[in-house]
Parts: sequence; C-alpha cells; structure tokens
Amino acid sequence: MKRFLLPIVMLLSQNVSAVDTASRLAEMGLVDIAKMDSTIVVDLMYARADNFTGVLLYDDLRQAYLHPKAARALVKAQEELHKSHPQWNLLVKDASRPMSVQRKMYRVVQGTSKARYVSNPRNGGGLHNYGLAVDITIADENGKELPMGTPVDHLGPEANIDRETSLVTRGIITEQERQNRLLLRRVMKAAGFTPLRTEWWHFNLVSRATARTHYKLIDF
Repeated sequence: MKRFLLPIVMLLSQNVSAVDTASRLAEMGLVDIAKMDSTIVVDLMYARADNFTGVLLYDDLRQAYLHPKAARALVKAQEELHKSHPQWNLLVKDASRPMSVQRKMYRVVQGTSKARYVSNPRNGGGLHNYGLAVDITIADENGKELPMGTPVDHLGPEANIDRETSLVTRGIITEQERQNRLLLRRVMKAAGFTPLRTEWWHFNLVSRATARTHYKLIDF
C-alpha cells in the first residue's frame, strides 16, 4: 500500500500548484482568454523546454491570461481574422507573465547576447508582466502554424518587421511568409494592438509608461 503513496502525493501537489497559479492570476483580475473566446488556440511556448531559453518556465500553467482590456481586444482581433479567413484562428504562445517567471527568464539569458531581448526585472519588466502583451501567430484550419519565415521567439534580424521587404528580396523569407505576417499585423492593429519592431509575433495593447501609471504589475 505504501508504494502508492508517493505518486498520489506528487499528483495532488501538482494539481494544487496548477490551481494556485491560475487562481492568483484570476484574483488579480486577469481573465482566461479561452473563456472569452474558445476558438482562440493556446499553446504556451514556455510551458515546454524547447523555447529559446532551453528551460521550462511555466511548470504549472497551461492557460493564457490577459488583462480584461487586452482579452477583449484579442477577441476583436479573432473576429477580424475570421472576416477574411473563417477557418483560421489566432494561436497564443505567451500572454500574462508573472514577475517570478520574468526573473527566471532573465537569469537564463543574463550575460549573453540574448539578454537584450528580455526585459530586465530590475527595470520593472515589460508589458507581459501587466497582462497587456501577447505573443501570437495564426493557425490554419488543421491547427498548423502558418509559415512566418521564422519560428515564434526567433532572436535575430530575420524576425524584424521593418526588414521584411529586404528579407524577401534576399530569399531569407518568402513573399507568402511576409503576407502572413502582414495579415497578423492587420488583424491585431485593427483590434488596437501595436506590433514590436524586432519580433513579428509580439503585440502590446498600451505603452510601457501607460502600463506603469495605470495598471497593476503581476508581481508574484
């Protein structure tokens, strides 16, 4: 009988941990976007170790939470996408990010060339830490990510949105991949999001200054 005790305790511990993270986000007023629109696909890249850090950052979270304003804007972006491509869906790769995860992420890249891509927690973090940013792409009718020239979270000039014409000319990305990026930007901008120059997948709802003045930091 004793041999079953440890697995049961471990399972209960994992379940409690998962509920705890989600409930803490909910207690702060953040919302699970799947409850706002179940057609928006969620596949958190930091819930796996095959992200750019090589480390599992979300060990107990699979849902994507956003500030209610950002969540409503994302639903609007999904509606905008469905106007031209009814069978395609937005695919969220990262959303609200607690500062504890931001610190863990920064420790992994600190002192490396990747550090400039991660907001320093000592400087207050970034828009993900307010639930006002989302890393996102588009999935086709089969749930497969549209080709965008690079994977989400590719750190390099190939992900820059202001170099896309040159990237196509030089054969680094295809014209179709550029058009897919343009589609993503169009629907997100129509919903009120602003793209990030260096990352085709990253969108902010407000500026960092506005977030720090009017919104609450997700600091746990």
